[in-house]
Amino acid sequence: MTQTDVPTTSGPTAGPTAGHEPVTLRVGDHDVPVVTANTVVVGTGSAGFCAADRVWEFGQTDVVMVADKVHAGASRNAGSDKQTYYKLTLSGGDPDSVREMAGTLFSGGAMDGDNALAEAALSARGFLHLCDLGVPFPQNRFGEFIGYKTDHDPRRRATSVGPYTSRSMVEQLEKKVHRNGTRIFDECRVVDVVTRPGADGRPEVAGLLVLRTDVPHDGAQSPFLLFRCTNLVYATGGPAGMYATRVFPNGQWGASGAAYRAGVHGKNLTEWQFGLASTKPRWNVSGTYMQVLPRFVSTDADGGDEREFLLEAIPDYGRLLSLVFLKGYQWPFDIRKALDGSSLVDLLVYRETTLRGRRVFLDFRRNPVQETFDPSALSPEAYEYLDRAGVLFGTPIERLRRMNEPAYQFYLDKNPYVDLETQMLEVDVCAQHNNGGLVVDAWWQSNVAGLFPVGEAGGAHGVYRPGGAALNSGQVGATRAAQYIAARRTDAPVDDEGFAAAAAPVLGGALDLVGRATGRAAAGVPDNTGDLLRDVQVLMSAKAGPVRSAASIHEALVQVHDWLSRYEDLVTADAGSRRAVNRTFLVRDILTSAYVYLSAMADYVAHGGRSRGSVLYTDPAGDLPHVGHGERADEELDLPGVFRFRLDGGALDDEVQETAWVPVGGAAPASDAEADPALVEWAPVAARATDDPAGTPVFRWRARRPLPDDDDFFENVWRRFREDGNVR
Repeated sequence: MTQTDVPTTSGPTAGPTAGHEPVTLRVGDHDVPVVTANTVVVGTGSAGFCAADRVWEFGQTDVVMVADKVHAGASRNAGSDKQTYYKLTLSGGDPDSVREMAGTLFSGGAMDGDNALAEAALSARGFLHLCDLGVPFPQNRFGEFIGYKTDHDPRRRATSVGPYTSRSMVEQLEKKVHRNGTRIFDECRVVDVVTRPGADGRPEVAGLLVLRTDVPHDGAQSPFLLFRCTNLVYATGGPAGMYATRVFPNGQWGASGAAYRAGVHGKNLTEWQFGLASTKPRWNVSGTYMQVLPRFVSTDADGGDEREFLLEAIPDYGRLLSLVFLKGYQWPFDIRKALDGSSLVDLLVYRETTLRGRRVFLDFRRNPVQETFDPSALSPEAYEYLDRAGVLFGTPIERLRRMNEPAYQFYLDKNPYVDLETQMLEVDVCAQHNNGGLVVDAWWQSNVAGLFPVGEAGGAHGVYRPGGAALNSGQVGATRAAQYIAARRTDAPVDDEGFAAAAAPVLGGALDLVGRATGRAAAGVPDNTGDLLRDVQVLMSAKAGPVRSAASIHEALVQVHDWLSRYEDLVTADAGSRRAVNRTFLVRDILTSAYVYLSAMADYVAHGGRSRGSVLYTDPAGDLPHVGHGERADEELDLPGVFRFRLDGGALDDEVQETAWVPVGGAAPASDAEADPALVEWAPVAARATDDPAGTPVFRWRARRPLPDDDDFFENVWRRFREDGNVR
């Protein structure tokens, strides 16, 4: 092996791990630069930086990080009116316990109990670690970290540093990682995970192939870079690139497709969270934005024909105002609140944008319905809140600036900026978070040995979760993965010969894909990477968003299957455009994810799944939302039939859907012999042979892992801790 050019890095190069220089290795018929480290962390959000810091703190300093863009991603660029962090109660006299918090998380449905217990047990440790690093979570003068109640929270476990809580976390964690001397390789698009057969028969991580987007693709140097490692911490975020209507920031794409191609299983993939958000710029319009009671209006595509459309379904003035107010802290679309509650607002927005093709805006300049605000019509809950805030007067913008001036200033500081005093704010019902993801065990290790999905990439959540639980889950998962790596996975990566053998087919496939795509462009076929990217996103938002049906899922699945099965002969990329070559792999990753996710949705419906969480599954035998007021309270509203639904009612709360993608010629995963055979048999979503060029998704439904039994007799725990730190 010989030393080669060093890719772009972020942060200092001095320090204990600064020697991770790429060296050239012959892989198949090609010379490729290779970086070798015990642990590679992919992703530079709050979970990724936490994992890199923790594994270093626990003694494994042979670690590097990889990112497509260090300063992109949801952690650094997303938030809300008061972005929440969820943890064990650390103030006041209200009783709380690890076991009680675990029960709250577990009660969300379809969540494994060991993950729930770990997230509760390590919540204080993860939170205080952030405090010590400099995240300014508020505390009173005696040092108590005060809290408030968030959604799905029976206590006051939530806290916040404002709209940029996760950004503050990222910034402080990043500083610590730089102080550690950990090297970061920036501008690297994930192409594929490299695996090899493990000693126990299951696949094991061997490395990662990335495309360098910071170098010319002119043949002077390889645009591909390989990482050889024993452990891969996958902190790539959720597959945000699947949806067009999303609040995920620009630059947040995810890389779940590469994990599925490597054999990593999915878990609870159907469980997305959707909510109202502005689209330019992308931002959740929760909290004060709703509580000040803006006017909802829709227009045609050109901005004309303005209508106050909520009145069509909610003609009662007081009820309309009260439902809008409730959206402030019932922000995510919740199907349980759609029949006669605040999530009716989401459905009415969805009708305007998706079904009618209109545009929806929040207007803070004028009061809803009538020129003069009449607070006496509000529900007691809304009236009391706004009275205590001193804003039972004026217009929405006057109330907003009185209650939360930073919320007004926020949109002035964005590009494009919006002055809410003079302009309306365009909104839609957007994909916001994937509660499902890649399967994880109690240590956040996937079914592929050495691959640890953390943060939103990992499927640790259930159907429902308390607001802010995702930020805690990312810190806990990263810590658990780092603990396991430092204690159990310290072996050196595979040798040159073994790595070259494992990486050769992966590299060969990538080179072949680029060669075909650029060859077509050279022959005069127009570049279509941008069109494919847009088309799959629009399709997913229209057919597999917050409102779905068996028919819409099937329609999308047929189209995505067609694109994916023909992809090698379909995609065309200009060889002279690094962006086009980059998108060649990005679109493949998104199509793979969309194919797996749509197949999981179809399997969910076939399994008898009904509406739950943040999704309405159309059911012709179901109910439409109700009038919800007065003598006609139980009467159905005059709404499209796609809004008919029946609630799941917790019927599948004790089951978990797992998904695997079987490549062409592959075999379905072996069932877990220790589990109930009736729940673990893998089956395809449709009768497709494994010679399908798109691969075959297969599924199993298993009982969720229960909350572990109490293990609190000190002498026994202490003995096991002395033996192996209780990492087992």
